[in-house]
Amino acid sequence: MSEHLRAYPVSASQSERSEIIFPADANPIGNLFGGRLMQFIDLVGAMAASRHAHTFTVTAAMDHLDFFAPIHVGNLLILKASVNRAFHTSMEVGVKAMVEDVREQRLRHVSTAYLTYVAVDPNGNCVEVPQVIPETEHQIRRYESAGRRREIRSAETQHKKDPRATLSPEWHP
Repeated sequence: MSEHLRAYPVSASQSERSEIIFPADANPIGNLFGGRLMQFIDLVGAMAASRHAHTFTVTAAMDHLDFFAPIHVGNLLILKASVNRAFHTSMEVGVKAMVEDVREQRLRHVSTAYLTYVAVDPNGNCVEVPQVIPETEHQIRRYESAGRRREIRSAETQHKKDPRATLSPEWHP
């Protein structure tokens, strides 16, 4: 492994983003659009992935996203992202979204997502990524869970490819 591919601790690439939710981000009943939350999640996840890989990254998958509670106009949304595990050219990033009630000084967990990013060079070719070093018990748990999720994703990907192979030629682009 070359020097630029040495391992980095989770803390070295953790990223955070905050947003105030405005009416343009919301549906008619004043709740943040789910797609807008997905965009915020993708952006903060990409920040963590790019910091870890020390290069450009592209989103390969958002394979798990839970919405626990609505996010309202005027809420302060806080998103935190960490690289859970690095593989060969890809990384799993976990993102936690919380809403801060500034009047009551309370945080409320509203969403969690797992995304896969692939590191690429300026020409879009995949490049190797450094490994990640989990430092806390929580990070170790996330690291181990990311390995199990990868196995599940791989099986699902193969399952989706099998039927496609049997399609007649007019179905292929």
